[in-house]
Amino acid sequence: MRKLYVAMVGLPARGKSTLARRIREGLIAEGINAAIFNNGDMRRSLVGAESTEPDFYNPTNHQGRDIREMICRHNMNDAKDWLAKNGDIAILDATNASRARRALIESTLNDHPVLFVECLNEDPVLLEACIKQKTTLPEYAGYAYEDALASFMKRISYYETLYEPLNDERFCLRVDAPANRILNECPCEESPYYPAIREIAVSVWVHSLCLVRHGQTEFNVQGRIGGDPTLTDRGYAQAEALANHMQGREINWVFTSTRVRSHQTAAPLLANRPDTTVMALKEFDELWAGDCEGMLYSDIRKHMPDVTAGRNANKFGYAYPNGESYAVLCERVQRGLRRALFLAGNTPLLIVGHQAVNRVLITLFLRQREEDVPYIYIPQNQYFQISLTPRRKIFERIPYQE
Repeated sequence: MRKLYVAMVGLPARGKSTLARRIREGLIAEGINAAIFNNGDMRRSLVGAESTEPDFYNPTNHQGRDIREMICRHNMNDAKDWLAKNGDIAILDATNASRARRALIESTLNDHPVLFVECLNEDPVLLEACIKQKTTLPEYAGYAYEDALASFMKRISYYETLYEPLNDERFCLRVDAPANRILNECPCEESPYYPAIREIAVSVWVHSLCLVRHGQTEFNVQGRIGGDPTLTDRGYAQAEALANHMQGREINWVFTSTRVRSHQTAAPLLANRPDTTVMALKEFDELWAGDCEGMLYSDIRKHMPDVTAGRNANKFGYAYPNGESYAVLCERVQRGLRRALFLAGNTPLLIVGHQAVNRVLITLFLRQREEDVPYIYIPQNQYFQISLTPRRKIFERIPYQE
């Protein structure tokens, strides 16, 4: 088989390293020998704290520019030597922001084809969260949060002055990273590895997702819809039981809705996990019942028979007056899931959702008829364990003792 270089492209915090790791992992699972050559790792090793300062990336800083080019050449030589031995695919993980840098890569690595993979992320919520996450890297350990954020933002601004999207490269993939979607491509059809890389780029990857419904609430007991109620004593017991069940298990990210019951359910789980990142996403808020918010279901049946009739006729497509339908809910929940998976990367995550929200989330992983979605069973003392890669699909409902 003909060997291949894969060169990542994109501004910082756009998902390049996550996709590079997925490409490597996916190829290795296929028996293809792949390795990553990361410019940032080499920079931190060779230069140390000096390279954290934003002016190191100033295009007018000739010393910083020369060091970065030296690191680039060093990594290219390492990749070339590795392919000359027993490697199949060498992945160059760096911004490679300018056409001049990419031309250098093409002219230097001329023994095998070079496929450029550009990562784009135009989601403002994701971009802000990713940039904030960068401030937690070890290289910013000596910085106050505000200083680290300002430093990284200035670094990005310097890269933006150099950045040129892929255009004239012979082989390329432009990827909407959060959506796992190809925006444009010049296929490397002469490489037998290209189809596998393309599939990895468009596949949804979930190494470990726990999908939980919040614990019992006062409204659950009373038979009311929606609202923002708190947990009952039993609901708190369910939250504690979940935390005990998950004890010792790695969970890097916890996503909640903005509702109190979701936060209360997550609280015991997070109590002894100081390194777990928690984030509330409005996309995971329960289906909005509009004029019916907080009403008893029995009162809706009695006083709003047209609503009951509409729901009975088409529960998936019917929207509450001034509220949402499951069809509308699907769009925002899917956006929330994309955001959660992108931020978590290849790490374990947990979502504390709601009945309708979790029904929709499940259908994004399983084929389900629309008319059956509003009736999926979502218990409050069980969770769904989901793992999904191009080669591995696991979906299991697991109980825990309350």
